[in-house]
Amino acid sequence: MRLTAKLLILFLAMNRLWAQTPPAQDLMKQDWANLQKYAADNERTLESANYPEVVFMGNSITEMWAGQFPAFFEKHHFLGRGISGQTTPQMLIRFTPDVIDLKPRAVVILAGTNDIAGNTGFSTEKMITDNITAMAKLAEAQNIRVIICSILPVYDYAWRPGLKPAEKIISINKFLETYAREHGHVFVDFHKVMKDERNGMQTQYSEDGVHPNTEGYRVMEPLILKGIEKALNTED
Repeated sequence: MRLTAKLLILFLAMNRLWAQTPPAQDLMKQDWANLQKYAADNERTLESANYPEVVFMGNSITEMWAGQFPAFFEKHHFLGRGISGQTTPQMLIRFTPDVIDLKPRAVVILAGTNDIAGNTGFSTEKMITDNITAMAKLAEAQNIRVIICSILPVYDYAWRPGLKPAEKIISINKFLETYAREHGHVFVDFHKVMKDERNGMQTQYSEDGVHPNTEGYRVMEPLILKGIEKALNTED
């Protein structure tokens, strides 16, 4: 009887352990910041010691930029590290492996719109700016030049209609511009040249009012190149 009781206890304990162990699919979901997305590419970069001139950290706007215009990135030795749908806390988590470890001379941070859209829950303006400035501080500590970009203009998010994000975007951009100036970083203002009379995206620059189309990226290219040049040529 004692042996039977012990076996029963062991069986129940193992059953509980199995129940508490998430399947492989759930374990993948636990990679909230999607650290695995660029892990292999990062490893190849480190092994080759072919470090990028500039890394672009961001969301789908950055991912699409690098994906649709690879020649632009290759020509200037830029590296895209955008992930569609991501918010600033997710970017902050992966900032070390996706930016700092790659030893770029500069980083472009284009982030915040998905936070406003609530992709990973409610975010205050301070939560957003805290995460962006935290990334800037991490880069600065490693002598990586920082280019902070404005959030692009949005009148409404198709997947979250009715949020009225335009004024919040303007407020955050003002903070980021001031922060960049006071801390010796470069601020690139895409918003100013891409907005319409409602402070949304001009229709010629976007099909959905959020993501730039080809014409939109063409407008952004010279602005970011000018910002990068300024950052790299600024004396300490």
